[in-house]
Amino acid sequence: MEPLQQDDPRQIGPFTTLARHRDSAVCVRYLAHGPDGVTAVVSVARPELAALTAFRRRFRSETRRTQRLAGGWVAPIASSTDGADGTEGTEGTDVADGEPLWTASPYVPALTLREAIALAGPLPERAVRILGAALAETLSRVHATGAVLHGLAPDTVLLAADGPRLTALGALGAAAVAEAHPDGQLTVKLGYLTPEQATGAKPGPASDIFVLGLLLAYASTGTTPLADADRIAHGEPELGGVPDELRPLVARCLSKSPEDRPSAGTVAADLALEGAAALAREGWLPPGLVAAVEEQAAQVMALGRGDAWNPGSGPVPGPDAGPDAGQSEADLRRAGAEPVDAVASLHAGAAGAGPGSVRDADTLLVGSARNAPGDGGPGEGARVDRVTAALAVPAARSASTGTAPAVARPPVAPSTAAPFPTAPLPTPHLPAVPLPAARLPAALPPAAPAPDRRALLTGIAGAAAGLVVGGGLVYAIAAGDADKGPARAAPAPRRTRVAGLPPEPVWRYAHPATAAALLATVWQDRVLVLTGEESTGVDLRTGRRLWQRKEAASASRAVPVDDALCFVDTPDAFLWIAAQDGQVKHRIAKATSAGPGEVLTLTGRTGLDGTTLWMTGQVKKGAALQSYLLAYDLTARKWLWRTRIPGAPAPHAPQYQLIAVRPAEIVVRQYSSTLTPAQRKAANGASVLLAFDRKTGKQLKSLRLAGIHPAAALVGDESGRLFAPVADRLNAHTISGGALLWRLAPADTAPGESGVFVFGGAIVRSPMLYVANRHQQVSAVDTANGRLLWRRSTDAPVSDEIPGTGFSTSGRTVLAYDSGQLTAFAARDGKRLWKFQETGAQDSGTGAPRYEPLAGGGRNLVVRRDRTFYALPVD
Repeated sequence: MEPLQQDDPRQIGPFTTLARHRDSAVCVRYLAHGPDGVTAVVSVARPELAALTAFRRRFRSETRRTQRLAGGWVAPIASSTDGADGTEGTEGTDVADGEPLWTASPYVPALTLREAIALAGPLPERAVRILGAALAETLSRVHATGAVLHGLAPDTVLLAADGPRLTALGALGAAAVAEAHPDGQLTVKLGYLTPEQATGAKPGPASDIFVLGLLLAYASTGTTPLADADRIAHGEPELGGVPDELRPLVARCLSKSPEDRPSAGTVAADLALEGAAALAREGWLPPGLVAAVEEQAAQVMALGRGDAWNPGSGPVPGPDAGPDAGQSEADLRRAGAEPVDAVASLHAGAAGAGPGSVRDADTLLVGSARNAPGDGGPGEGARVDRVTAALAVPAARSASTGTAPAVARPPVAPSTAAPFPTAPLPTPHLPAVPLPAARLPAALPPAAPAPDRRALLTGIAGAAAGLVVGGGLVYAIAAGDADKGPARAAPAPRRTRVAGLPPEPVWRYAHPATAAALLATVWQDRVLVLTGEESTGVDLRTGRRLWQRKEAASASRAVPVDDALCFVDTPDAFLWIAAQDGQVKHRIAKATSAGPGEVLTLTGRTGLDGTTLWMTGQVKKGAALQSYLLAYDLTARKWLWRTRIPGAPAPHAPQYQLIAVRPAEIVVRQYSSTLTPAQRKAANGASVLLAFDRKTGKQLKSLRLAGIHPAAALVGDESGRLFAPVADRLNAHTISGGALLWRLAPADTAPGESGVFVFGGAIVRSPMLYVANRHQQVSAVDTANGRLLWRRSTDAPVSDEIPGTGFSTSGRTVLAYDSGQLTAFAARDGKRLWKFQETGAQDSGTGAPRYEPLAGGGRNLVVRRDRTFYALPVD
């Protein structure tokens, strides 16, 4: 804080200024009293900028945006552009020529991020999480409309006792440099440049995420991870000082490609799933910063309690003031008095000595040295606020007379017309009441034109080293086009949120409707390969279609082969296709893949391990028709072996399901619909497993599992365990002999419910097994002993549909999916993370398409629902 200077206004609209608070490139901020007694921060635009039509229009636009976004981590504001009744101004609202442009918000004791780093160094990890989550929650509201914030910088982020605040919602508020030109143009340089802007591309919401990543790194380390524009465009960020738990998320925010950056909602959920406000409620700032905020609050409270003295003004009238109270400077001169110099008065009265000086707890009552005894009464003089005077800044003087202008401050009294449009934020007493985090999208005005950023941030008093980035690219706003912004993107679809914030899809791809079935495979975490009436490649970064090949029509899923190719089984040939562009690199006609005089017809895909593909098929030679289990090496492009298996009743062909892959053998089970009458009779209602040697294909053994239905969902692991639902329980057996190892009891039914809630198919990631049941619960089980580690509900309505289970690519997230929703749980402790639903899609129930997570996708989880695919940033 500083005392008011000679050219500073003493009255701004309904506010009476007390002291200077902070400066920026476009405005000066003052502490002031409102007519309702609220201490406010009033930001007044610099006159040379306010004279520009372009600036005034942009000022009005950003003010409207802030007023509509008020709440959560954004303070309510009043403005000079508001209507006469205090409501938000209309499009054409303007102020008279020569009148200042200003905004005002309730004062909250806080330090800027730059001040905090300079004072106490990097923030603790917990504080960084709360800071980032609060900013991301605000960005999420802005991005929901397709707008871009352009308001993040170390000087626009405040750290208050109850959480962060964002003070700039546009390019003007975050400007590092703003210049007015004679031709009416306004040049604005912002603090940070993003990679897309460095290459001349148009910034979008992902640009805000990049800048958020820079701020998170700066808050964590005290320095910027990218020291100049060239490194922003081409270099890798230095993140060694960022805490280990935060480093992956910050690195994703700083991805060069906008498509690879997480959404604001994802950042908020990753940093603080329960919300920034919940975490900040118990305190979040380190002790040094808490003390600094408290000290600032005490100073401002002293300004508010005492009769804050403006140099040259008379004493503020109190309830017992006489007829001379509140005299103007002219009145004082006529009485033979001179205005009092603040600094000289401070030195005279600080020791409690000097003629006419009286010291009390809050103020220094100082008389002029030239006052004759009795001129103003013993001990009378200007009342000087101790805090303001102690700043030791020379008194303001009038440009015309060399003396300070005299503006009597009106008494502070309650008013029925509050200057702020919504409930004010906490006034300066600590601790302040936490504000709830605002998560729901708010209607915002059209986005401001997108400026190019050059990082020009400098450290406070040289302490914030590493934040200097060169400038050069500017954003010029002409008077006639100040409000022209980029075309607004379509709002993101609204989704139901039950437990935590669901990730916003990075992209959504809807495949054209066709009559044939559509099958999907993820190749190398880079391309989604779809097969059906044709084969299609979709870029996993952008969701854009890369290629289509009619000749690669297939009724089977494509199989990844290596870092260039995928395998597609067409009716007439095996094809090896370059996944990036769809070009056919190798072709083997099926007519040449069998022996002399043979015709091979593949009847089903059994399973895949590495580059070995197991299939079932029929070979016709003359009149004879034999069924086989076959193994094929996709890399060497040759058959490894084929083994005779029993046939199936017409019109079926035998098909096998892969149950377990072990070092020396594979274990399969024949689909019950393709069993022969003899096989059914021998099984007698049980599942029959067959083991084959991996190298030779020789059948090793047959195992009948009594009590396990032929259609029960089975899965095995490398250790030789087999997991199967049996009636209302989940059993573990040995693959070698079928011996029972353990049983997992089902969930208890709720009062009034009846029936058996059987388990579905399990997924295994050793040493854990995850399985869902018909009661809409997901369980984590130790595969060795059957110990239940956690069980959580999806909170979906109970139905006959048993959810499927899956993993994210990293394995840290367990997914339960059905026709109604996709629910995510933390694999370690079962904490429910979020629920994803597509608004407007066919309702859940019989016949409705299921949500299905696909294996692979890297950081993004690829989710399918019928012919629509989503990329959700999960890892």
